[in-house]
Amino acid sequence: MHDDLAMRARELSYTLVGWPSVTGSKDEAAFAPRLLDLLSALPYFKDHPEDLMLVPVPGDPNGRASVLALVRGTGRRTVALAGHFDVVPIDDYTDLAPLAGSPDALREALIERLKTTGSHPQALHDLESGAFLPGRGMLDMKSGVAAGIAVLEAFSREEAREGNVLLIATPDEEENSCGMRSISAMLRAFLAERGLDVPLAINLDATCDTGDGQNGRVVTMGSIGKLLISAYVVGKDAHACYPFDGVNSAYLAAELAVEFECAPELGEVTRGEVASPPSTLALKDNKDCYNVTTPGRSWLFWNVLAYQRTPIAIFETARMLAERAVSRARQRMAERAAALGASISPTPVWNDIRVLSFAELMGMAGRQPGLIAAFAQRADALAATSLDLPERSRQLTEFLVDGVGIDGAAVVIGNASMPYPAITWPATRQGEETARLIEAGVAPVREREGISIERRAFFPAISDMSFLGPRDGAGLAVTAENSPLWGTGIDLDANEAGAAIPVINIGPWGRDYHHWLERTHVDYTFRVLPALVQSVIRSVIGGETDR
Repeated sequence: MHDDLAMRARELSYTLVGWPSVTGSKDEAAFAPRLLDLLSALPYFKDHPEDLMLVPVPGDPNGRASVLALVRGTGRRTVALAGHFDVVPIDDYTDLAPLAGSPDALREALIERLKTTGSHPQALHDLESGAFLPGRGMLDMKSGVAAGIAVLEAFSREEAREGNVLLIATPDEEENSCGMRSISAMLRAFLAERGLDVPLAINLDATCDTGDGQNGRVVTMGSIGKLLISAYVVGKDAHACYPFDGVNSAYLAAELAVEFECAPELGEVTRGEVASPPSTLALKDNKDCYNVTTPGRSWLFWNVLAYQRTPIAIFETARMLAERAVSRARQRMAERAAALGASISPTPVWNDIRVLSFAELMGMAGRQPGLIAAFAQRADALAATSLDLPERSRQLTEFLVDGVGIDGAAVVIGNASMPYPAITWPATRQGEETARLIEAGVAPVREREGISIERRAFFPAISDMSFLGPRDGAGLAVTAENSPLWGTGIDLDANEAGAAIPVINIGPWGRDYHHWLERTHVDYTFRVLPALVQSVIRSVIGGETDR
């Protein structure tokens, strides 16, 4: 039976990888209907078409949709399987891009390329050995979705089905998770209407390991979170011959970049796992041509990751770091002016540089007649453009800075993109019991295969788990008030719990995802993974998780 499951998982992986689905493309929008057609051929769904449905993403300009596929058995207990089907662009394959969806042909072409160039010896060894299979999405994460479908199909053929299995396949994980966010908003009602309880969801996303797979063969009980902390720097421009007459926003931004770069205060170590500290992802001023005037405005942002630290703590720390950078810049300018001569001194504006949160800037805007309404109109107009979320956030922050008329220099701290809440496993009696059942499902597979399958506290990458699991309402509220795009580009409801399902990740492992050498470990992905997922489902469905 395990051999049949493995063969089907492999076959489905080839099929799904062969369907292009780059995020934001027409192919991505066409993927869900194709998947619906594939699933509708199952005898179960021919008999129960009401349990298979396409769920459009509300208001999505790309016309994308998710797929829900429910196979019913007996009782209320249900395990949900979740995965995204969009992939990153294939341009990095260059001349091999036409083969990105053809794993076998791509493997031969990559071997030839790597032999010719002499580069990436590990990848060449992996591909020549046959232990790894390449393809865009083969690792991230169509082979995970394929494993879920194979398990769902096998469950549908069981004559005496105990429990229920729900497959959730979504678009847009690689950008803003609009698919999972829309599913999360409707899933509670969907389950209640059908009388189902979901003690566990299994996300099927991939992990990377450059070694023997020990760090890839894992069950992760939570997921890392993310904020895109931004700083809009308001300076005072000056002629380059008189630099001490102004506040050079580019210099002040540079001090912020130094202060935030890999700042331990914004890193985190929890249960021995490290959430990497921030690194500057963008730094630019507002000048678009050459002149000898110092930049008046600058903009920069950082990816800040967290396990258990709250958004409130992150914003407070970011503000503290910004104030430290401003203080150092002020002192340095005074020292350099003094070194050049007593007749030169920095402009007095250096002594009163404010560090504000975006929420405080909005409060100031509220005291200006009509400014909030004008801001809302500007936000709606930007929502109709193709600009990315950080750029729209920059323009909206600038709009308020201009409208408020800040007197002097300032740094405005905010959040410039979709927040991804951190997910932790519930520390409750039910959570402990479900965790025990998960381990009871993992143990026989671990023992039968003679391999390590370790339990880890957190999935180390940004994922849809953030919107499937329980949310921190207070954290979302403070994030909302500090996000220029809340309501026009970020459409989370800070007061809505969402699906709030305990969620883990069990997925394929491989190497180099988001890279033209993306490849999955063949034996684990196609043979072990589906059997592991199946075993965990049976254990959880057969256990008492709702006492």
